[in-house]
Amino acid sequence: MCRLFGLSSAPHRIKATFWLVEAPDSLEVQSRGNPDGTGVGVFTPDGAAVAYRQPQAAWEDRDFALEAGELESATFVAHVRFASTGELTTANTHPFEQDGRLFAHNGVIEGLDQLDARLSELGADSAALVHGQTDSERFFALITTEIGRHHGDVTAGITAAANWVAAQLPLFSINLVLTTPDGLWALRYPETHELFVLDRAAGGPGTADPLDHADADSRVHARSSDLAQVSCVVVASERMDDDPGWRLLEPGELIRVGPDSAITSSLAVARPPAHPLAVTDLHSRAAASQSAH
Repeated sequence: MCRLFGLSSAPHRIKATFWLVEAPDSLEVQSRGNPDGTGVGVFTPDGAAVAYRQPQAAWEDRDFALEAGELESATFVAHVRFASTGELTTANTHPFEQDGRLFAHNGVIEGLDQLDARLSELGADSAALVHGQTDSERFFALITTEIGRHHGDVTAGITAAANWVAAQLPLFSINLVLTTPDGLWALRYPETHELFVLDRAAGGPGTADPLDHADADSRVHARSSDLAQVSCVVVASERMDDDPGWRLLEPGELIRVGPDSAITSSLAVARPPAHPLAVTDLHSRAAASQSAH
């Protein structure tokens, strides 16, 4: 199963380290089970989106691991890919960038011809938005288009796109994290995969502890000494430490983390998928990508 990780410390820019190769409980270990790519997305001080992406397993490219070591931003999104759609290329590796936003997705959407037709119907410039072959990037293009149709309202854009997909296309899961220079959005839909949120006080449950998060299988490991003094919000595919504040998002729940790290929640998709997919409905590659590696 692809892994999602998002972090917002807005309005504060912080330094965070993402281990890909060098730590013993790093993405090097997990990438031998998820060999299709890793990526970390951040924003520069002037708000430009930067995505460090590698379509091969992290352990195969030490240069990428070193480049994606310590990064600075107010928002972060990290993704470990086990490919369900598309070749192993940089263009197909998360996170994706569109209109200055970054996006990562865990799930499977089918009916891509219908999705392409919807983008055309809405007047989207698909050639400018979609550079790879994945369902994820096309879904992001629909979100980007809907954000434009809703006058830049990201929450409304995600809600509109997710509802259209849920009503029209066969889907297994559309869990996502989307970031801007000072905002983070996360959606869990439907109940297929878990997605957790932690509203972490400065120093965590201790007195002044840095953030040091690694999930049970070492799929993502992030550390930030700055977060001993700064509060943050973390979104992840599983609880990453023993902090009692972790909360599982409800199916259909969309959270927004604002520029002041305040969390707002809405039920973005209230109904079950019209065309739900089970693992047995997926082709072998997609089924393997969604299993619990």
